[in-house]
Amino acid sequence: MAGLIDEAQIVAILTTYGYWAVFVVVALESAGIPLPGETMLVGAAIYAGHSGNVRIELIIAAAAAGAIIGDNIGFWIGREFGVSLLMRYGGHVGVGPPQLRLGQYLFMRWGGAIVFFGRFVALLRILAAVLAGANRFDPLKFLFYNAAGGICWSFLFGIGGYVFGIAITRIAGPIGWIGLAGAVFGVVALWRYWKINEERLMKEAEAHFARPERRR
Repeated sequence: MAGLIDEAQIVAILTTYGYWAVFVVVALESAGIPLPGETMLVGAAIYAGHSGNVRIELIIAAAAAGAIIGDNIGFWIGREFGVSLLMRYGGHVGVGPPQLRLGQYLFMRWGGAIVFFGRFVALLRILAAVLAGANRFDPLKFLFYNAAGGICWSFLFGIGGYVFGIAITRIAGPIGWIGLAGAVFGVVALWRYWKINEERLMKEAEAHFARPERRR
C-alpha cells in the first residue's frame, strides 16, 4: 500500500487538510478499506521532524484516534453483517455452524492478542476488527485491546518517523514483512493445531456455548 502515496503527496495533503488527513486515512484503513495508514502516519511524522510546521503530538493523537474509531466501525460491521454472510455463504467454503462456533470460541481465547498485535501487521490491521466483530469478540475487551494497540502503534511509528526521519521507512517495511510472515506462520500453526485437536476443540466449543448462562 505504501506505493499509493509518497512523501510529496503526504506534505500536500497535510498542508491542505491538516491533522484530519491522518485521522481519516488511518480510520478508513482500520475500518477495512485498504489504504496506506501506516505510510500516512510515518510520512506525516517525518514531515513534522524536518519542517516543524506540524506538531508531532497532534499527528500521533490523530492517528491513534483514527485507529480506535476506525477499528470500532470495522468491529460493528463485522458484528452486524459478518455472521449473516458466513451463515449464508460459508457452506460453499466448508464453514458451517460448528465451524462458526469454533471460530468464536478460539477468538474468545486468543482474540485480545490478535486485536493488539494485528495493529502492527499490514493485512491484519485491515481485517482484525472485522474478524473480531464477526466472531462475537467481547465489545469491552475489544475496546481495551484495540485502544492499547492503536495508541502503542501510533506512538512507536510516530516517534520513529519524527526522530529517525526517512530512515524509519527502511525499518518499517521489514517490520511489516516480518509481522506478515509471523501472522502467516501463526495462521498455519493455528490451522495445524486445529486439525490435530479438532474433535476436542469442537466439543469444548459446543460445551462452552451450551452453558445455561450463554443461552440467556
